[in-house]
Formats: sequence, structure tokens, C-alpha cells
Amino acid sequence: MAMWGASSADAVAAFRARVAAAAADAETPYAVRRTARGFELTVDVHSRPPQTHTYRVELRPEERVFTLTDVVRVRDRFQRSVSVGRNVYVVTAVRPDGSGRYRFSSADGHRLIRGVAGELGWREEKPAVLRAARVAGVIGAVVALGTLVALAVVFLGRA
Repeated sequence: MAMWGASSADAVAAFRARVAAAAADAETPYAVRRTARGFELTVDVHSRPPQTHTYRVELRPEERVFTLTDVVRVRDRFQRSVSVGRNVYVVTAVRPDGSGRYRFSSADGHRLIRGVAGELGWREEKPAVLRAARVAGVIGAVVALGTLVALAVVFLGRA
């Protein structure tokens, strides 16, 4: 369990409460759940196969920094999967009760959380998963470039 001072705990409570209020006003039926390091904003996405999208928000109140990570759980008859990182997608389907069309955009939840954070003076830090992916991408690019240079030297050396 995270231990914060009184003012830090107040800042965390204010952030969570403002997100809960904004979520209550949204068309999408979000649920806010407190966690040891912040909170989660969750919504059941009515798609085929059904899935649950959780916006995991971890807070460092002393620095006024938050990390936003998407956790998408897909439930199929034959398998279940979990995707963690940054997921941006749109689902359009018929509502489960048949009362019309349903639209879910994961970007709406991102905007909701970032909007509240901006109003309260918090700044976002990318999650470790995204930072690691960026490092892996840079290493892959360097290896690919090195391979191309080596091939050019070999083939131009034969000419």
C-alpha cells in the first residue's frame, strides 16, 4: 500500500474524485476503482468478442506525475487474452439491449483522464512498457542500419 502525506493523499483523492465526476457525466458507463497506487477507470466494451478496457492510473503525488496504462481483457469462448500498454481503437456495434448503435473509443477515456490531470496540474509520464518498446525499436533500427552498411561494404567491395 502506498503511503502518502496528508497533502499528497488529498491530491490523489481530488484527482480520483474529479475523474469519477467526469466519468459519471460521460455517455460511456465507466466505473472508478481505487488501487494502492492510484485508481482504475474500467468499462465493459460490447464487442465480438466481449472485452473489458481498464485505464490504470498510477500516481506519484509528491511530483504531481501520473502514468496511464491500458489493460484490455478479451473474453472469447475458447480463449482469454490480456493486452497491456497503450491501446487506441474504436468499436461500433449494436447495443446489447438492441436499442440502437453503440460506439466506444478508447481515446475518450484517455482524454477524460488527461483533461482532469491538466486542470489539476499533473503531468503524464509514459509507462515503462512504452519506454521499453521505444528502446527496443531504436536498437532494432541500429542493427538494421548496421546490416545495410555491412551489405553495402561487401557488395561494393566486390565491384
